[in-house]
Amino acid sequence: MVKKRKIELLSPARSIKEGIAAVNHGADAVYIGAMQFGARQAAGNSVEDIAKLVEYAHLYKVKVYVTLNTIVEDSDIAQVEKLIGELYEIGVDALIVQDLGILKMNIPPIQLHASTQTDNRDARKVGFLSDAGFSRVVLARELSLSEIGDIHKSVPDTELEVFVHGALCVSYSGQCYASQYCFGRSANKGACAQFCRLSFDLRDADDNLLCKEKYLLSLKDMNRSDYVEQMMDAGVTSFKIEGRLKDESYVKNVTAYYRAKIDEVLARRDEYERASCGVAVPQFVPAPEKSFSRGFTDYLLVGDKEDITSFDTPKSRGEFMGSVRVVARNFFTVIGKDFNNGDGACFVGKDGKLHGFRINKVEGNRIFPQTMPSLLFQGAELYRNYDCDFERELSRPDVRRTLLLDVEFGECEAGFVLTANDESGVSATVNIESAKEVARTPQRDNIVKQLSKWGNTPFVTRNIDVQLSDEWFVPSSVLSDARRRLYEALLHEHTVSYTPELRKQASSVSREYVSEKLDYRGNVSNTLAAEFYKEHGVKEIAPAYELNAVEGAAVMFCKHCIRRSFGWCSRMGQNVPYKEPLYIVSGDGRRFRLSFDCKECMMKVIPEQD
Repeated sequence: MVKKRKIELLSPARSIKEGIAAVNHGADAVYIGAMQFGARQAAGNSVEDIAKLVEYAHLYKVKVYVTLNTIVEDSDIAQVEKLIGELYEIGVDALIVQDLGILKMNIPPIQLHASTQTDNRDARKVGFLSDAGFSRVVLARELSLSEIGDIHKSVPDTELEVFVHGALCVSYSGQCYASQYCFGRSANKGACAQFCRLSFDLRDADDNLLCKEKYLLSLKDMNRSDYVEQMMDAGVTSFKIEGRLKDESYVKNVTAYYRAKIDEVLARRDEYERASCGVAVPQFVPAPEKSFSRGFTDYLLVGDKEDITSFDTPKSRGEFMGSVRVVARNFFTVIGKDFNNGDGACFVGKDGKLHGFRINKVEGNRIFPQTMPSLLFQGAELYRNYDCDFERELSRPDVRRTLLLDVEFGECEAGFVLTANDESGVSATVNIESAKEVARTPQRDNIVKQLSKWGNTPFVTRNIDVQLSDEWFVPSSVLSDARRRLYEALLHEHTVSYTPELRKQASSVSREYVSEKLDYRGNVSNTLAAEFYKEHGVKEIAPAYELNAVEGAAVMFCKHCIRRSFGWCSRMGQNVPYKEPLYIVSGDGRRFRLSFDCKECMMKVIPEQD
């Protein structure tokens, strides 16, 4: 029999609140940051809070991964080792890491996943990381379906994790130094200042202004929901939702949406199976366009002809609603979808900027804003970036994720016995010491009724089998107490029966690294990482950019190409109608030269020195 491949939906958690919401809305795994060494400094959590999330998630066989995906300096090593030990003790399933110096640290055998920050674009790199002891590799967002498929064929036993939804970095992850260069805030240390969401002028070599104050490095958000099945077939094991800075409503909505998308495939494809258990039923109809988005793109997954940019604004536009028909003194009319009282809306004005406003009242197709936007014009495209009614639905108390329970009530010499088996395979039994007296009325209905009352617990009865030799009288209070004890026994069995998998052993054959030379892009910031690379054949190792900024070095390496966005792609036989090189200029006057490697289909952003 061919072993089924488990398919995982992986959701983000800013805090334990978002983590529990992700579990309740169908996540098979949750990733969350600790207080330090995660690539989102603003999303840190104590070990105690992570332990609470682990305890809750493991009831449903949902895994918890912790992000330790920053680079580490020598002075941090002891602290990192201590934190990893604490995370292992509370039962965290895996760490998502960037710094390969961790492989040389004194740490317990917790599983390791190679973060997308390690720049995983090809089979050679993925194979090396697998041999080094990583059980999973998070691939670069820029890869196509065919490239993912090629990697899977080369390393079929290595789990591949791929981003499926959320915000996009314009640079290859781990290869962006613009925030460090401009603001002294390292993206590789979790302090990205989002340089790519700033506006720029575009100028040519003669300083002609080609484009003014546009968000030339700001990409749309990813949405690959139409390609879930194709991604499974290409070899993807884990579908990752971006968003460790997103709020609870985003996590609920997007998790529930992809849960339904994945389950639809699993229902008809026997070679795949779900990675966790339990029933998650949202109290709303999921709609990703109603959560934060800059517009959607599949980001080159199936081709390179789509528009991936969001030049007008880096902010959320949300759901396209229609266009303005008439603008009056204190209201306007819309052709398109219906708005609600309290909605938030926005439009791009003739000044090229995004303008937002709140809707006070809706009367048919007449919209009355709280304050009439002065730049609104006939024909303007309207977007809803806050759906008041939908947010109200999302804010209802969660329906707890449930485990289906098969219950048996029988008898023994000392009285009765109550046994339960849940859908995860956990079982528990309690004995009920009680004298047996024949009842005056049938007992089965009351036994079933009392044993069905699981209230606000993870359990819901699927079947109740009553096996008695006679109509024995069983008081409701006895049944209630037995049910309570059974609940406690089930929780205990879940705790003792769940054991995270241990770290994959490194290959006994030492594979050489993919290059004999590492420049600043190797992000080597500690002696352990340098030692690791030397053991694997690297002869020249430069320090990380954060330790030694290289003058004239590129600070971004992008699949996104500004030339192509303006219709000047040489690979498509198009010409640049202006003198190169091209430059982008930030609001504070900094100039960055754009270098185009058309063979590799890559754009580099290089600071111009004063």
